[in-house]
Amino acid sequence: MQKDKSTFFSIFENYKLRENMAHKGLSKSKYVAFCSCEKLLWLRVYKSELAVVDDASMARMETGNEVGDLAMQLFGDFVEVTAKNDDGSLNLKKMLEDTQKCLDEGCDNICEASFSYHGCYCAVDILRKEKGGYAIYEVKSSTEVKDYHLTDIAYQKYVLEKCGVKVTGTYIVHIDNSYVFDGTLDVAKLFVVEDVAERMENEYLKVPTLLPAALKIVANEEEPVKDIDENCCGCEFWGYCAKHVPNPSVFDLYRVHFSKKIAYYRKGLISYEDLQKSKCIENPIHIMQMEGALNDKTFINKDGISDFLKTLSYPLYFLDFETMQQAVPDIVGTRPYQQIPFQYSLYYIEHEGGELKHTDFLAESGKNPLRDIAERLCQDIPKNVCTVAYNKTFECSRIKELAELFPDLSEHLLNIKEHIVDLLIPFQKGNYYVKEMGGSFSIKSVLPALFPDDPSLNYHNLDERVQNGGDAMNIFPKIKDMPPEEQDATRKALLEYCKLDTLAMVKVWEKLKDAVKK
Repeated sequence: MQKDKSTFFSIFENYKLRENMAHKGLSKSKYVAFCSCEKLLWLRVYKSELAVVDDASMARMETGNEVGDLAMQLFGDFVEVTAKNDDGSLNLKKMLEDTQKCLDEGCDNICEASFSYHGCYCAVDILRKEKGGYAIYEVKSSTEVKDYHLTDIAYQKYVLEKCGVKVTGTYIVHIDNSYVFDGTLDVAKLFVVEDVAERMENEYLKVPTLLPAALKIVANEEEPVKDIDENCCGCEFWGYCAKHVPNPSVFDLYRVHFSKKIAYYRKGLISYEDLQKSKCIENPIHIMQMEGALNDKTFINKDGISDFLKTLSYPLYFLDFETMQQAVPDIVGTRPYQQIPFQYSLYYIEHEGGELKHTDFLAESGKNPLRDIAERLCQDIPKNVCTVAYNKTFECSRIKELAELFPDLSEHLLNIKEHIVDLLIPFQKGNYYVKEMGGSFSIKSVLPALFPDDPSLNYHNLDERVQNGGDAMNIFPKIKDMPPEEQDATRKALLEYCKLDTLAMVKVWEKLKDAVKK
């Protein structure tokens, strides 16, 4: 099965294949990229090494592979034509030949059915034989049909029809996030199959016009001249295309929609100096950001911090969750992409000047953690005590979900939830700001800004297995399949990471107290 189902990657991203095909062909993912931005297509062909692919994108690619493999089973017996060379690159020639063989033999379901027409290539996730022709089924790991999915399948239909295949239907297969796993995976219920023939018709009509332009971009070694725009949000080439933008800039302003930042950019209001001179910025947080950067200024509002600290009381607890989201659930009673807490760390101080104590919980990989974590929360956090979380909406939501699952624990869990105070508040309100925080008030930005020279608070000094929440989310479900020694090391890495997350809150709280005293 094709390894990647996102628009960030394609089978052509394999280096050897790209080396051979970059100047000759167009894939469905390249076509989708072109429809978004012609420069994006060119960069993926000629400068793919400049792409910054984060862990979340890699996780989505891995999820796409898992979902795609499962979807093959939707219609019973199938033939998969994926073929590889000795070096691991895709053997397109063999895939094309094997697809034709399957068509000649009348196979009902062909997975990764491959076609090529005048430099345009595509591999159909599932090609299903119907009366009078074949239907295209494009598999996505999302929970809904998105616009670019229609662009993708329109391209496929065009290529197949030019290759002489009568396309009788076009369908998007995606995850049904209302499906509840009961212990036996039901592939038919996991997926929703949507007929998109009418919805993609306009995209299909565009293909004959857009293809020549896309092929021209692929064939041209000269980089297109194109300025950054609204489509650049989240692009893996942002660092390259925005290299002319000063640092800091309008794009660093806290919680400003990207389209509004682009609007400022187009007016020439790019640097903080530009923005300050224009007096177009009225938000006090943004003004503080700019003054902090331009004048190396620190902002400490003692009254505001003091008001926040008065909302805290002893005994004082600091809580942080780690969760996982599985596209394909394997825990009874859970749904696709449900946030499932499997771990927490808890620091607590019983009275002012008291000893800082710590406890934690980490579930067993492969087993349902929900009841265990709910019970442990009720054991570790008494009723009516003050609990601190950073961006508390996340912790509150998880606790509320646990309360709904376990009515016998509901009263205690909801009591914990109602007594959670958000440590984000003093920073979000601008009561404490240093320029090193940049445009973010997340704990991962605040902590190094307040403690720049403390190696014990540096996430990069943790075990490389788990240095952020994405690492934790991705690795926990895999522990059950590891050798015992690796399991122990990974569990230790998870515990140390989550512990640092809560220690970070303790240190930030202490910093706030010091600021008031000074």
